[in-house]
Amino acid sequence: MTAMHRGLIHLQNRTVGGDAMTPILMVLICLGNSLPGLSLGPRTHVQAGTLPKPTLWAEPGSVITQGSPVTLRCQGSLQAEEYHLYRENKSASWVRWIQEPGKKGQFPIPSINLEHAGRYRCQYYSHNHSSEPSDPLELVVTGSHSKPTLSALPSPVVASGGNVTLQCGSQVAFDGFILCKEGEDEHLQRLNSHSHARGWSWAVFSVGPVSPSRRWSYRCYGYDSRSPYVWSLPSDLLELLVPWVSKKPSLSVKPGPVVALGESLTLQCGSDVGYDRFVLYKEGERDFLQFLGRQPQAGLSQANFTLGPVSRSYGGQYRCSGAHNVSSEWSAPSDPLDILITGQIRARPSLSVQPGPTVASGENVTLLCQSQGWMDTFLLTKEGAADPLLRLKSKHQSHKHQAEFPVGPVTSVHAGTYRCYGSLSSDPHLLTHPSEPLELVVSGAAETFTPPQNKSDSKAGAANTLSPSQNKTASHPQDYTVENLTRMGVAGLVLVVFGILLFEARHSQRSPQDAAGR
Repeated sequence: MTAMHRGLIHLQNRTVGGDAMTPILMVLICLGNSLPGLSLGPRTHVQAGTLPKPTLWAEPGSVITQGSPVTLRCQGSLQAEEYHLYRENKSASWVRWIQEPGKKGQFPIPSINLEHAGRYRCQYYSHNHSSEPSDPLELVVTGSHSKPTLSALPSPVVASGGNVTLQCGSQVAFDGFILCKEGEDEHLQRLNSHSHARGWSWAVFSVGPVSPSRRWSYRCYGYDSRSPYVWSLPSDLLELLVPWVSKKPSLSVKPGPVVALGESLTLQCGSDVGYDRFVLYKEGERDFLQFLGRQPQAGLSQANFTLGPVSRSYGGQYRCSGAHNVSSEWSAPSDPLDILITGQIRARPSLSVQPGPTVASGENVTLLCQSQGWMDTFLLTKEGAADPLLRLKSKHQSHKHQAEFPVGPVTSVHAGTYRCYGSLSSDPHLLTHPSEPLELVVSGAAETFTPPQNKSDSKAGAANTLSPSQNKTASHPQDYTVENLTRMGVAGLVLVVFGILLFEARHSQRSPQDAAGR
């Protein structure tokens, strides 16, 4: 029996942490600095490096959260008799050599901790020959610090073929940051951090060119250079959205795009394409909301995004996209939808109408929005209208800032309640308080024939809503009635005359017959 074998038997009978090791688990304390000329004591007959190097990997991965299980696996030739695992630059007293049948080369860690982090290699032995050392495996333990934040600049929506900047930052003064693509731990990026006096540290990564044919999901970590394999908790997952050419969904808002502080609204993204999921994002924001789609009707799909209670930050331009679960490709974005927050500028403009609030169908009117204070833009809204807002640049006239909104030729659709707002170019999605409401009344032939409640109301309504020409038109039914009655009277008189003549003719024929009879 060699001295090495006697040493292994001796190790089998030792205790680690007060617990006796079973005969199948043997503790091997190795120093990685001895690689590749590994010292094995009296075992002088081993010829190092004559066998092909094995493969070393970790299951479920090489980046493991503190407290989770992991198994390191070393795979060599079928003739391998022993497998050894080594940690570079630091002893690995926890390493256990497994001799169970079918489990050769397996090194399990039931609950990983910071002491397990490091850079590992493995080797195997067969018939007094040793293999070359495996390529190194970096075993990382996460959870030593709070998670950093990961954001896309300027937006997580990236055109196909484009590049994007990802910023990982933290209030902890990390020396460096790691960027990992979800599902591809081996393709990580490592950068030294920047920092300033307040302790904020960050690193900026460049990603791209991106394509819509695959997912682009990332997390980042922070670390201290003194322990490069001990990382912070992972950041929240950041998914890049790369639209592709397909039918874009539609985006609408209820109850309307103009909302006051504290209120809520619902943005609905819908399509006649059966998308399984939708995303809603705001232009200039670094993340987006994602929801599963539903199908209210056959062939249709939609998702409702409820926002609120709203604050100033909710103002902006929104879009949405759809995708199928089986694909990573997102549709083209919807047309933009502006959400405007009212009451954020103290001014209140005034709204008037020329020539007046009551107009005949087919005529033109002008709605005039004015403000004493400076305004860059004025907006006109109609209560309950689904059409986009009307927006005009401000003009300075007669010591006031104003905008003229032409409307017409008007129909009954234009009737309703209008309000106007002002905004500044510095933040166009923040508005003044609304003007007082303006009621626009559109009169026309359709209103003329509305059944009146009583005769007096009918006369009053005609006087208030109809022009002289329309009053003349409204009197035509009465003139036609008199004319028709006259014609009917004449026709009746003619019939009476014909009746008399017929009676006299018959009477004259009967008179000679009566005389002959006598």
